[in-house]
Amino acid sequence: MVYLPMCYLYGKRFVYDDAATDPTVVSLRSELYTADYDTIRWTKTRHYVADIDNYSPVHPLMEFLQNMLVYWEWFGGPLLRMVRKWGLSIALDYMKAEDLQTNFVDIGPVNKAMNMLVCWIDGKEHPDDPELADNFTRHVMRVPDYLWVAEDGMKMQGYNGSQCWDTSFAIQAIIESGMAAEFPECARRAYAFFERTQILSTEVSQASSAYLYESEPMRTKYYRHVSKGGWPFSTSAHGWPISDCTAEGLKSVLLLNKLSEVTEWSERPVMEDQRYYDACNVLLTLQNSDGGYATYENNRGYAWYEWLNPSEVFGDIMIDYSYVECTNASIGALATFHEAYPDHRTFEVTRAIARARQFLLDIQRPDGSWYGSWGCCFTYASWFGVEGLLHAGEPKNSAAIKKGCAFLLKHQNENGGWGEDFTSCFNKVYAKDGMKLLGDGGSGVVCTGWALLALMAAECDDTEAVKRGVAYLMKRQLPDGDWPQEGISGVFNRACGITYTAYRNVFPIWAIGRYHTEYQPTFKC
Repeated sequence: MVYLPMCYLYGKRFVYDDAATDPTVVSLRSELYTADYDTIRWTKTRHYVADIDNYSPVHPLMEFLQNMLVYWEWFGGPLLRMVRKWGLSIALDYMKAEDLQTNFVDIGPVNKAMNMLVCWIDGKEHPDDPELADNFTRHVMRVPDYLWVAEDGMKMQGYNGSQCWDTSFAIQAIIESGMAAEFPECARRAYAFFERTQILSTEVSQASSAYLYESEPMRTKYYRHVSKGGWPFSTSAHGWPISDCTAEGLKSVLLLNKLSEVTEWSERPVMEDQRYYDACNVLLTLQNSDGGYATYENNRGYAWYEWLNPSEVFGDIMIDYSYVECTNASIGALATFHEAYPDHRTFEVTRAIARARQFLLDIQRPDGSWYGSWGCCFTYASWFGVEGLLHAGEPKNSAAIKKGCAFLLKHQNENGGWGEDFTSCFNKVYAKDGMKLLGDGGSGVVCTGWALLALMAAECDDTEAVKRGVAYLMKRQLPDGDWPQEGISGVFNRACGITYTAYRNVFPIWAIGRYHTEYQPTFKC
C-alpha cells in the first residue's frame, strides 16, 4: 500500500512547482538534511542508511536489482514509456480502490498522505472530472483522523487510533473483574460500539462505496481478504479487518451477551446470528497452512521474499506471518463462539482450534517462552501463548504450560513485578535490564499485568509470586486510580514502537480483577 503511491509519484516524476520558494518546504529541507539541499548528489545516496536505522540490511540481491533499475530508467526508451504508462494506470486504479474501501482513511498515515497527493495530481490532470475533486475533498476531511495533540505539540499517529482494540481488552477486563453490573451503562455502550464497528455489517456501512468491493471478483482483483463480519483495529470506516481484532471483538460481544445488563436493555441494537457467523467465517478463512494466524491476510508467499525487502528499518515485512498473539486471540474467539453456537460449522471450528493449538506448541521456545511481535515482548507473548493453549483444551499441568509459567517466574524482579523494554523486540532476547530506564526498579505495570494474567490462567501454584505481583500493581497505583505512563509497550515489524496509553490501566485492572474473582478464592491466599 505504501509503495503504490511511491512508485506512482516517482514514475510521474512529480515535482511541486513552488518547492524552491515555499517557506514550509524550504524550512523542512534545512531541518532534515545536514548539507545544503541543492548540493546533495542524490544518485550517490541510493544505499545510504544510518547504522542505527539499519535493522534489516538490504539483501545483496535487492541492491543489485535496484542498481539494474537505474540502467532501465536510463536506457529503457520506448519500451519503458509503454510499460510505465501501463504500470501507472494499474497503480492509480489500486490506490483509488484503497481510498474507496477505507472511506479515504487508508490503511495508515504514510499511504494516506501520499494517496491524497496522488489524488490531487490526478485532479489537476483532469480538471473537468468532478468526482476527482470530490475525492480530494474527502481525503482532506479524513486527515484529522490521524492527528492528536501531545504534551509537546501536534503529532500524527501510526494508525487512525486503536479504538476497537482497546475497547475489546477494556470490556473483557471489566467483565472478568465483576464490575459490569456496577457499571451497566459502560457495558451497554461498549456493546453498541461493537455492533456499529463490525465491518460492512450495518446498513450505513453497506450503503458506502466500500461494500461494492466486497464481491469475490473485486476481492480477487485487488487481493483483499473477505472483510464482512470482521472487526478493525480502529473504526468501521477504516475497513481493514485483522484476525486478532476480529477475534477480540467477537469474543467481547459474546461475553457481553451473557450479561443481563445488556440482554435486558430495551434499546439494545440487534445483531442477528448471521453477523456472528460472518465473524466466524473471517477467522476460519484467515488460518494459515501452519495452523497459526497472521494479521490482515493469509500467508501468500515464502520466506525468501525477505531478500527483496527494500526497507532497512523493518524486519520480516514481505509476507504476513503467523503470530502467537493472533493465534491465541483466534482460538479464544472460536472457542467462545463454539460455546454459543455449537452446531455452526462444528467440524471446521474444532479443527481450526486443534491446528492452532499445535502451532502454539510448535513455536514455543525451549525455555518456555514465546516471542511477541506486537508487544514488548516475552511477557506479552507468554500471556497469549498460555491462554491460547488453555482455550484450546491444553491441560493446566501439561509440560508446555509448566514451562511457560517457569519462564515467567524466572524473570520476576525483586520488587514483585516484571519488565521489558523495546530491546526485547529488537534483539529477540528478554531485556537484560528489564524496564530500567522507563519503569520502576526494572519493572512496569503493563508487563506485570501480562505475566500475572498468564500465571493465574494456568493456576500457577506459586501463590507468593502471584501475590507479590499483585502487591506491586497495587503499590504503583496513583491516588486518583490511574497508573503511571511508563515505557513503550507495543511494537510492529520488529523495530517500530507503539504507545498504547490505555494499557497502563486495562491490564493492571484485569490482573487484579482476576486475582480477586478467581485466583484468590481458588488458592485461599
